[in-house]
Amino acid sequence: MDMPKEIFLKDYKLPDYYFDTVDLKFSLGEEKTIVCSKIAVYSRVEGSSSPLVLDGLDLKLVSIKVNSKDLKEQEFCLDSRHLILSSPPSGKFTLEIVNEIYPQVNTSLEGLYKSSGNFCTQCEAEGFRKITFYQDRPDIMAKYTCRIEADKSLYPVLLSNGNLIEQGSLEGGKHYALWEDPFKKPCYLFALVAGQLESRDDIFTTRSGRNVSLRIWTPAHDLPKTVHAMYSLKAAMKWDEEVFGLEYDLDLFNIVAVPDFNMGAMENKSLNLFNSKLVLASPETATDADYAAILGVIGHEYFHNWTGNRVTCRDWFQLSLKEGLTVFRDQEFSSDMGSRTVKRIADVSKLRNYQFPQDAGPMAHPVRPHSYIKGMDLYFKRHDGQAVTCEDFFAAMRDANDADFANFLMWYSQAGTPIVKVTSYYNAEARTYSLKFSQEVPPTPGQAVKEAMFIPVAVGLLDSSGKDMAFSSVYHDGKLESVARYDLPGHTTVLKITKKEEEFVFSDISEQPIPSLLRGYSAPIRLDSDLNDSDLFFLLAHDSDEFNRWEAGQILARKLLLSLAADFQQNKPLALNPQLVHGLKCILCDSSLDKEFIAKAVTLPGEGEIMDMMEVADPDAVHAVRSFIKKKLASELKEEFLSIVKNNRSSEKYEFNHPNMARRALKNIALGYLASLDDPELTELALHEYRTATNMTEQFAALAAIAQNPGKTRDDVLADFYSKWQHDFLVVNKWFALQAMSDIPGNVEKIKNLLNHPAFELRNPNKVYSLIGGFCGSPVNFHAKDGSGYKLLGELVVQLDKLNPQVASRMVSAFSRWRRYDETRQSLAKAQLEMIISNNGLSENVFEIASKSLAA
Repeated sequence: MDMPKEIFLKDYKLPDYYFDTVDLKFSLGEEKTIVCSKIAVYSRVEGSSSPLVLDGLDLKLVSIKVNSKDLKEQEFCLDSRHLILSSPPSGKFTLEIVNEIYPQVNTSLEGLYKSSGNFCTQCEAEGFRKITFYQDRPDIMAKYTCRIEADKSLYPVLLSNGNLIEQGSLEGGKHYALWEDPFKKPCYLFALVAGQLESRDDIFTTRSGRNVSLRIWTPAHDLPKTVHAMYSLKAAMKWDEEVFGLEYDLDLFNIVAVPDFNMGAMENKSLNLFNSKLVLASPETATDADYAAILGVIGHEYFHNWTGNRVTCRDWFQLSLKEGLTVFRDQEFSSDMGSRTVKRIADVSKLRNYQFPQDAGPMAHPVRPHSYIKGMDLYFKRHDGQAVTCEDFFAAMRDANDADFANFLMWYSQAGTPIVKVTSYYNAEARTYSLKFSQEVPPTPGQAVKEAMFIPVAVGLLDSSGKDMAFSSVYHDGKLESVARYDLPGHTTVLKITKKEEEFVFSDISEQPIPSLLRGYSAPIRLDSDLNDSDLFFLLAHDSDEFNRWEAGQILARKLLLSLAADFQQNKPLALNPQLVHGLKCILCDSSLDKEFIAKAVTLPGEGEIMDMMEVADPDAVHAVRSFIKKKLASELKEEFLSIVKNNRSSEKYEFNHPNMARRALKNIALGYLASLDDPELTELALHEYRTATNMTEQFAALAAIAQNPGKTRDDVLADFYSKWQHDFLVVNKWFALQAMSDIPGNVEKIKNLLNHPAFELRNPNKVYSLIGGFCGSPVNFHAKDGSGYKLLGELVVQLDKLNPQVASRMVSAFSRWRRYDETRQSLAKAQLEMIISNNGLSENVFEIASKSLAA
């Protein structure tokens, strides 16, 4: 294979040529599709004679013209990746290209491909080069028209970006549609859909009084499952107007649900394509988590219309400019739609379980809302219609607020997760309380030496009764400063850490306080404080910041898990700290708390999170002690859990709202604890909940509770669930995932059998993510000491790479931290990585991750 060249940010160069307009014509066929492009080109530097380099992959060139004149063979160069015009005209010129593509055999699901009989596209990040020859980079922004021609009986619906300006019939039973997008966009935002689809239609009236037509397209039989998606879209449009003052800019917004899709969704201008699982929902087939994901992801893709589409990124090193910014916006949206604390807990859990490990491996917000909106307004004013950088966004935030964010840009240029250590001291005589901070960022590949970063730490102080203490000033860096409140609840301030070591001294503090540090998780760091267990139990019981109340319980649980794992490794008896039982019992019995918060607070840290804290990760020890703690808690708190299950049943019709979601979440977590005891009476309780459930949230939770324990009951209920839902592919994917993630030892053989199940299809990304991805999330079986889990994944990655490199690269990333484990597992995982790399024709996607993992 051609070894791919690693690209660095410093390699970025302005393009020699820009495109003004792009007119596309697609003639969709059953064996091939003909693509005609007509591009208005102009050089960046007048009189330039630089070659014009166009990207192209898996394309058959038919013809090429410049200013209506056919080019001779010696006037261009064509290879497997590029079409190069050696001496294009100086000044403006028109480039016309005709090429053939073959969507029916495009299993990569990039570019234009067929999915369940329909044509659709996926162009981010570099899929447009699989459609036609083009400068496939985000800083080439142009206005597009798209004419689609196809058989009317096979493809009655023809969609693309922008507004439909013309449609009609053609000879031979064909028809056409002509779309025009009035806004400039990069090619990764181009989209096309053609097929047999029906739509749910609605209207959204903008704050300026314009009516926007909303359409969600699916196969006819799925249309009833789009009610929640339409609600989510309208809620997102309203929220963006109210919070950010951003109004939708066209008269039509389309969403299409696609069953074969590599990603979750794609924000193509006015034609969003979604993985079906993030559009389709009904109470009978989708869980509360599915409903919440649909709300959040539809919001995310809609919010991209401004943060990503109207202002896009200059190059892919600026990805956080559109994704990080838009994720922040969708998190705020979801928080406003539900519980802000619970949403924050979920986001932080995801950060710790996925981003922090990546930051430590080879693949390695401090202003007020009003000030933030000021910065956003300036950002759009300066850069609407441009492809820009993270520095441009930072400058807008700084300039709009006349602020100095020292060291802030280090978050963009410095890899790794900062570790902040905090020590405290109370001087009773002087009535002062000091907090000393030191920060470090561990070395990462290519960055051995790290600089200090800007780290905002939200802090509160609790008195002996558990109440927030008042304070008005803090002594720092040689001067007395008024505390910054930042509109935060209670007596909370934000301390700005910008140096390797800093001290902050609070004055007029009447008694020794317990500090509540990093409230609301104000920075994505690892915090190491001198709080002892007694302090943490106090915070668990009293902290007014619910996030830190949850965090105190998590820290205590992590410490216990690590301590017991060490005992397990030394064959010592295991014992549960009764203080933890008491603390969680107090949480369970506190009727003033949000029920979903209680469910989060009594959920133990995941096994991956604990393994990440060990010097040498030990999956067997961590699984054994986590199971021990779960069962002991279930036994000690049995009556409380039984009461929760009984008191949180409901015969009311399913509603997706926070009180009902919270009720179900608490009931389901209690049922999971009880079923872990594998007691016949409690198993019967779980069976009762399974049989009487009126919605998928409660039925699937009961199934998962039962499936914890091997045996005939488990097998029978899994068979019953499949029999009932075998015709709903999204529900079947849940069934695959539940079995794949099982921690019952010896699950590798079960996975091999499921790979041959008639409902499994290796070409479908969702099924791969459910079964293979789910299996990689099982520490017990993926990291089986005999290497059977590694061998299974290695073989599957090689198979997948020939079909869909993008999906294969996601799967191979499960090997990226192989050096974290014992020598036996290291040797077995390394052998699989070497086997993968040795395969001829390996894709760039898989090669990059596998080779970096080996070199780490």
